[in-house]
Amino acid sequence: MKYRFAAVALLLVGSTLGLVALLRPPGVQSTAIDPNDIQMVNSGARIYAAECATCHGAELEGQTNWRQRNAAGRLPAPPHDPSGHTWHHPDAHLFAMTKQGIAALAGAGYQSDMPAYGETLSDAEILAVLSYIKSTWPPEIQARHDEINRRFQAAQD
Repeated sequence: MKYRFAAVALLLVGSTLGLVALLRPPGVQSTAIDPNDIQMVNSGARIYAAECATCHGAELEGQTNWRQRNAAGRLPAPPHDPSGHTWHHPDAHLFAMTKQGIAALAGAGYQSDMPAYGETLSDAEILAVLSYIKSTWPPEIQARHDEINRRFQAAQD
């Protein structure tokens, strides 16, 4: 039993290190989202309207029954407003999911209608969209998200 625990612990440490490398690919300086940068937020709003609103909604409301798998076995697009779970993820995870697709975090076999935007949007454009999304959350949700980021960063150090 002791050896099984040690093996699982080593596997988790290795997986975490691999995930950290995946979350910050070469050339990406920062995955920090800034809801207070008005220029970035305005740019993100335009990109969101063009690239994301079709599925996630013009008001960030997501698709109906977003917690229930559809006939194809995939989850509908979740809301990005406070009622969704977007704010439960640290910036690095949101960036990786957007750039590399959901499977980057959920595993290679995970099926999703969410495309990877790494070939479509620049890193700066992805951060602008995420900054726009965060800018729409009430201050208490932004503060909770900031705390999630602090905890995530502390675990990486």
